Amino acid sequence: MSDRTSPPRCCMPTGGTPPLSPRPAPTPTPAPTPRPASDRAGSPATSPEGMVLLPGGEFLMGAEDAEGFPGDGEGPVRAVRLSPFRIDARAVTNDAFAAFVAETGHVTDAERLGWSYVFAGFLPAALRRGAPRPARTPWWCGVEGASWNRPEGPGSTLDARGNHPVVHVSWADAAAYAGWAGKRLPTEAEWEYAARGGLDQRRYPWGDELDPDGTFHCNIWRGTFPSKNTAADGYRGTAPVDAFEPNGYGLHNMSGNVWEWCADWWTTEHGTGPAPLDPRGPATGTDKVIRGGSHMCHRSYCNRYRVAARTANSPDSSSGHAGFRCVAPA
Repeated sequence: MSDRTSPPRCCMPTGGTPPLSPRPAPTPTPAPTPRPASDRAGSPATSPEGMVLLPGGEFLMGAEDAEGFPGDGEGPVRAVRLSPFRIDARAVTNDAFAAFVAETGHVTDAERLGWSYVFAGFLPAALRRGAPRPARTPWWCGVEGASWNRPEGPGSTLDARGNHPVVHVSWADAAAYAGWAGKRLPTEAEWEYAARGGLDQRRYPWGDELDPDGTFHCNIWRGTFPSKNTAADGYRGTAPVDAFEPNGYGLHNMSGNVWEWCADWWTTEHGTGPAPLDPRGPATGTDKVIRGGSHMCHRSYCNRYRVAARTANSPDSSSGHAGFRCVAPA
């Protein structure tokens, strides 16, 4: 196992795990051939199926939330301007990613490196026993053979999960898919603007209360983390990408279900001057931003399913609770 790690900011797999096998030297992956314009979502030749046009404009990004994490750089609250853009109403599904792999032959980082992180509670005893675990997040197991089409490792399949978000995809895998589809990954500012759904400085895409009137609006850990998940919201693992009511912009699951990769390199330094137009983060870095939280987030440990919450992971990292959605020009 290569030691794909990032700072211990969340329920992400982090640090301290002996490698399963030496990390191979990076193998350049040929860029996938973009689909013809006539087939490509978001191209001028077709209607951008499954995408929502957002008007852009100025909004307040970030938060000064008492439930936030000081080291995450959620604040200060700052004005940001965005050009209009389109965004997927739903995260990319297993079925959509399968079509990409079938057409391009893409090999994911998890497949190339031979392993990925799986939540221990999803594994049979034979795979769980003896699997390397990060010291700081021992609920993760490094599983040989776990990948996007074998999400719990050898013997698992995507049966009945075609409409669930693809997982075990790295930032590089997500970017490759986006390029093939004639799209790109969202900037962090675009992602947060979209997640807010037109609400100003609310904690969640639907308002300030997590479960208003006892109604569940997202797929997160319900119960006691990490020992018991009651699945009160209907899902113990991933949910279909159209589960729960969409936000005010018609976007599903901007909180919970799976973390979503953004284009930006990670930083906690944000400018406070005049509102920048279409900010894209630092030019270089070591980790990429991920947003939205996942089905493994719980208030007691990682309530990063708030719209301003953020964390990061290394671009070759993969796990059973990280996926993505794409954006395209207006």
